[in-house]
Amino acid sequence: MVVKTTIEEKLTRELAPATLVVENESHKHSVPAGSETHFKVTVVSSRFEGLARVDRHKLVYGLLKDEIAGGVHALSITSRTPAEWAADTTVSASPPCLGGSKSAS
Repeated sequence: MVVKTTIEEKLTRELAPATLVVENESHKHSVPAGSETHFKVTVVSSRFEGLARVDRHKLVYGLLKDEIAGGVHALSITSRTPAEWAADTTVSASPPCLGGSKSAS
């Protein structure tokens, strides 16, 4: 899990998160076994204080630009401040894959 580890290391180094969960959801998609192409990230950091959701996501995407350019196809982000996380730890479920052989009938 090289890509997952790299994502965890970069976000830890740059955001000093109180909570960080990086899930490889590639197995839920029409990709070869062992792929690292679809990730769900939950990150709680004081670095998000005063930033709108879109700006938080831009920050995360900027930190992971090499991984995105290198094959990460999908990145779901839940970004919260510690106070927001204390008030609500809900993380939305990822939508089902509808591509390739898993498309809806």
